[in-house]
Amino acid sequence: MQQQIQPPRAVGILGGMGPAAGADFVRLFVQACTAHLQQQGLPVHDQAYPEHWLVQLPMPDRSAALRADPQSPTGPAQHLLQGVGRMAALGVRSVALACNTAHAWHGQLQALFPQLHVLHIARQAALHLQAGGAQQAIVLATQGTYDSGLYDAALAECGITALQPDAQGRARLMQGIYDGVKQGDMDLAARCFGEVLAPLLQRHGDVPVIMGCTEIPLALPQSPLARGAELVDPAWILAQALAGDAYGQVRTPAH
Repeated sequence: MQQQIQPPRAVGILGGMGPAAGADFVRLFVQACTAHLQQQGLPVHDQAYPEHWLVQLPMPDRSAALRADPQSPTGPAQHLLQGVGRMAALGVRSVALACNTAHAWHGQLQALFPQLHVLHIARQAALHLQAGGAQQAIVLATQGTYDSGLYDAALAECGITALQPDAQGRARLMQGIYDGVKQGDMDLAARCFGEVLAPLLQRHGDVPVIMGCTEIPLALPQSPLARGAELVDPAWILAQALAGDAYGQVRTPAH
């Protein structure tokens, strides 16, 4: 029976958390699609890429919502539901959230949209590290992500211990995210992130470093204090997973 190549399935990306991270995730997704086509020996041309939708909504602060009321009608929950709902109406099959902290609402989104596959960034990253034999990993993230236990749980399921900065280090990370990346001051962001990472590497040795906020990879790799560290970008891993979903069933029997 002959095999017929089918077009990839439509997928969606929910951004706006912040907008620069959402836009950068589209770049990562296209890069992951190119790698997939090359690995499969398929021609790389405009028509080979999946239909993909980026929804950038002005999103209320996720960390603040988790400290107050995660289900507040003025918080991110309703915006997340609205964004995923718009993509569902467009016919996407899988959705990636271009924000680590937003995954605190992952279970709610998946339950309300069972027809979609809402990918989980921390689980994808944990599986990646497990495949590489990691037993420990440093997690750099927002206070909201730490509060939610997002990476603690996902890494523990894969037998990996999460290593985190102290309260002062977490505050410095938040400064790098909010006063640095979100304000366009990448030098400040790289300095903040590097100063948090350096003592963790000294204490724990050469272990993988999870950049557990989609804005950390925009600055940390430029820090001299991160030179030589094994930096793991969950956004890149998530982009690869989304590309895999898009191309997941490219061959079906021809009738």
